[in-house]
Amino acid sequence: MSHTSSGYILALDLGTTGNRAFIFNAEGKIVGQAYKELTQYYPQPGWLEHDAEEIWRDTCWVIKTAIAKSQIASSEIAAIGLTVQRETCLLWDKTTGKPLHKAIVWQDRRTAPLCNQLQEQGYAQEIYDRTGLVIDAYFSATKLRWLLDNLTGVDLHNVLAGTIDTWVLWNLTAGKVHATDHSNASRTMLMNLKTCAWDEKLLDIFQIPAHILPKIQPSLGEFGVTDAELLGAAIPITAILGDQQAALFGHGCDRPGLMKCTYGTGSFLVAHTGEKIVRSHNQLISTVAWTQANSSHNLNVGYALEGSMFTSGACIQWLRDGIKLINTAADTETMAAQVSDNGGVYFVPAFSGLGAPHWDMTARGAFFGITASVQPQHLVRAVLEAIAYQVLEVVQAINAFSSHPMQRLIVDGGACENNFLMQFQADVLGIPVERPTMRDTTVQGASFAAGLAVGFWDSYAELVKQRKIDRIFEPGEGRHQATANFVTWQKAVKRTLEWEE
Repeated sequence: MSHTSSGYILALDLGTTGNRAFIFNAEGKIVGQAYKELTQYYPQPGWLEHDAEEIWRDTCWVIKTAIAKSQIASSEIAAIGLTVQRETCLLWDKTTGKPLHKAIVWQDRRTAPLCNQLQEQGYAQEIYDRTGLVIDAYFSATKLRWLLDNLTGVDLHNVLAGTIDTWVLWNLTAGKVHATDHSNASRTMLMNLKTCAWDEKLLDIFQIPAHILPKIQPSLGEFGVTDAELLGAAIPITAILGDQQAALFGHGCDRPGLMKCTYGTGSFLVAHTGEKIVRSHNQLISTVAWTQANSSHNLNVGYALEGSMFTSGACIQWLRDGIKLINTAADTETMAAQVSDNGGVYFVPAFSGLGAPHWDMTARGAFFGITASVQPQHLVRAVLEAIAYQVLEVVQAINAFSSHPMQRLIVDGGACENNFLMQFQADVLGIPVERPTMRDTTVQGASFAAGLAVGFWDSYAELVKQRKIDRIFEPGEGRHQATANFVTWQKAVKRTLEWEE
């Protein structure tokens, strides 16, 4: 792997449940890491907050611990890359550096009434046209509005706003830099997807003063240097990415036809769509993948389409803890392989409604096709098949609007360990499914981006090529049956969409 200097890259992954630091050497290997779990605050049902000061303290702790474990000097770190939980945001006092309130987390639903109001006022189409997003409490704009409405006696000339990347960057640089990158800004519902700048009309709709917002910069590039007193060296911060975008970058999905799916509690599928904004009418959201200034200082923008499916790993957990059909998640693979088919059983995983491409919050989960001959193995197999069918629905929605059909799916997340599920996924999609050895793709993406931006590595293609692949699942003989059954599964989904309590 060609690189121009010895030394190390520090990658920070500031997630929803905890904060991590990883140190990578020039060969791209991890030489030290540290993790600290983050406290979750639930002040009311449907509300979720994080203590931004705790995030900053933990960030310092994981950095120092990872450096100590690596037995390196902080002066040997060539650059820092940062990837964060998206949409979570806060306001702070620029003089004292203290947050004015706890940060409101992406999962927080407190602004749903405001979102409904905006829908009723007829703003949905305009907001989608400008941002690529659907009006939802998930994004930052209504959260910032809530904070501004609920804080009294605040001098707005002294207030700064930002997502978690902006807050941590401001602290790393001892208050010198108030900035964010395009991938995180594209999730605030305040950035115009075409101009890649804050949109005056949106700021007006949400009544957010422009001067409190950070400057938007390219995802790969110089954001500033760490305050020398913090780590004993001034280290350049050269990449900032949202977590799903960092995974896309780490997987090498940098052009149309490539996509990644993270199988976590829910599934997040992100497809790179190249230099043009691709819009789908299936409530998939259009977003920035990442940006970089080219040699003539113009902005190179990569866009993506993203589909969120709310329930995937969560239904395996339900098989274990809810109806106790299995003891461990790994049992699902063994059980599904014990039967030659699903026994005519179909499952719809709508525990909390259906996400993309339906976006129906009233739909509920169901098993269809149960007869007296059905065994527990058939039920388990039907659940795994449903996880793969959901992904197929989103891929079909992407293919319908993209000029490049998807050629490969790269996977990560807990449920990607399941060989039955991954093989079935390849069968239903009819394309290879690639599972890398390194599962921490978000931090890998942040380190690749930071190292490339500073010239520590000089070839992205080379970095991607050197990633170790654990296994590639090719579509097999199950393809015909899986595709035929998909039609029946879609009928089952239609039934649950018509469900009224």
